[in-house]
Amino acid sequence: MAQGFDCATPLTAATAAAFKRDGYAFVCRYLVPSTSWKALNKSETDLISAAGLQIVSVFETTANRALGGRNAGRADGQTAVQIAKQVGQPEGSTIYFAVDFDALPSQMTTIIDYIRGANEATPAYDTGVYGSYAVVQAVRSAGACPKFWQTYAWSRGQVASGIHLYQYDNGPSGQGMLINGIMVDLDESYGEEGWWNTLAYMIKPEDANEIIERFLAHEFDKASDADKIRRNQLANELRKASGQPEQIYNG
Repeated sequence: MAQGFDCATPLTAATAAAFKRDGYAFVCRYLVPSTSWKALNKSETDLISAAGLQIVSVFETTANRALGGRNAGRADGQTAVQIAKQVGQPEGSTIYFAVDFDALPSQMTTIIDYIRGANEATPAYDTGVYGSYAVVQAVRSAGACPKFWQTYAWSRGQVASGIHLYQYDNGPSGQGMLINGIMVDLDESYGEEGWWNTLAYMIKPEDANEIIERFLAHEFDKASDADKIRRNQLANELRKASGQPEQIYNG
């Protein structure tokens, strides 16, 4: 499990570095047209990547955009793909489409159609949905997309199984909390969430962990203190190169 956050405010090199120092592994940012103040751009993706953070892409223009149904989903998917290419998001990673309101049961068919439309328009990317427990369950049951980011908001204490991301804290007022000078919500990642960065090469997490277990962790207890420290440093370099959080060695 990795800790992350989502925010509308674009990150600077300083804020990205500060969040990395605080132990965050990823940030969720908005893949929306550049006319929006919250839009992610190529310069920001590069500085986020250089800081060692992963990026989760989310498309949201208005909170209830999903009520536009399939045609809206197809249009938004096409727009999202154009922006993804502009900011350097690699194919095969995920674009989440937001359902950012307390959706009623009577609205689920339209929401599912929206996500299906977005999925049809983004064949080179995985498609995900952001929304409440009810939204995640409905979209998954319909087979409309493969990735799921649940918010605790409007979920009435329920957490869906098999989700990839979970937004668990929006602050006391529901408008986020101030961390490192910007307003953020807090999230957890459970793997295979489809995050990305613009580094030239990323080792797969499973490959990095196999190297750590087979070689660096082998007979760790028998190693000298200096060798243990060095092995831990090398293991953390592999973790960073695969987008995983570092682990602290206390000796």
